[in-house]
Amino acid sequence: MIRSIIAFTLLMVLGLLLIWGGMHNHLILKKPVVLTDTTFEINKGDSFDFITRQLNAQQINVNPFWFKLFAYRNNLARMIKAGEYVLPKGSTCADILKQFNEGKTRQYSITFPEGWSFKQIFQAIKNNPNLEHTLSEQNLTELMSSIGSDKNHPEGLFFPDTYFFEKHTSDAELLKRAHDKMQAVLNEEWQKRAQELPLENPYQALILASIIEKETAAVEERKQIAGVFTRRLKKGMLLQTDPTVIYGMGDDYHGDIRHKDLREPTPYNTYIIEGLPPTPIAMPGKQAINAALHPDDGDTLFFVSRGNGRHAFSASLAEHEKFVDQYQR
Repeated sequence: MIRSIIAFTLLMVLGLLLIWGGMHNHLILKKPVVLTDTTFEINKGDSFDFITRQLNAQQINVNPFWFKLFAYRNNLARMIKAGEYVLPKGSTCADILKQFNEGKTRQYSITFPEGWSFKQIFQAIKNNPNLEHTLSEQNLTELMSSIGSDKNHPEGLFFPDTYFFEKHTSDAELLKRAHDKMQAVLNEEWQKRAQELPLENPYQALILASIIEKETAAVEERKQIAGVFTRRLKKGMLLQTDPTVIYGMGDDYHGDIRHKDLREPTPYNTYIIEGLPPTPIAMPGKQAINAALHPDDGDTLFFVSRGNGRHAFSASLAEHEKFVDQYQR
């Protein structure tokens, strides 16, 4: 009789364990609890209990008991990473916990096109609602120091690219990434530069690259234009490049350069100042930087726009004037 009771009890326990295991397998590993793609945010300091309640509040019907039991037994409750997640349709409780532990958060993006000014970059950052805004135009000096730059002027120091980031990433953190990438690209290109360039340091190369970037969008012309500017610098000729004049005019530029603008003394008017302007005038890409450091050989000293995105190059002023008459006048 006693043996029968013991056997029956063992069978009951085994049955319960099987039921328990089946419920665990179904509720945690098999049952989809996300019925449609859902955005879910975990803030720093959120407790696991709070996260569980918020999941249910967003119609993600996790069973609190089984969800917590699975999380604590597998040491997952303490390893959850804060951030904004997109929980895919059909996810199970186990899928959700795995995503929370791996930190696979939603990524946003922002693009800085080649040739943009810092003013345009800063405006794009200010307009992005997913970044945490900590900077103002008044504290840009502190920004330059905090990102490790020894320059006071931010122009040209941030690499044009598409950057991905998590929600609440700070604007300063994003700019540091762009700054560090520009420094890496610039230093790499500087190490491979051509010999006998009229450039004393990587920053001067960045200045020249920014002018090349603004002069042409035609990749095949950039080294030709770099050659013109390099020869003019070596000969002590004025660069006489319109993009620097436009940059120096600032908000006074309204789409056209007048003769009096070419005579207006600004630090960026290369029709007046000798050599390079004091800072870059835009954000150059890698190809423009490479062109500045690997100019084409030749004897051309002038170029003029053909009006179709390309330029006519010439070695003499007389030939240049003919092209000006043909394409501009």
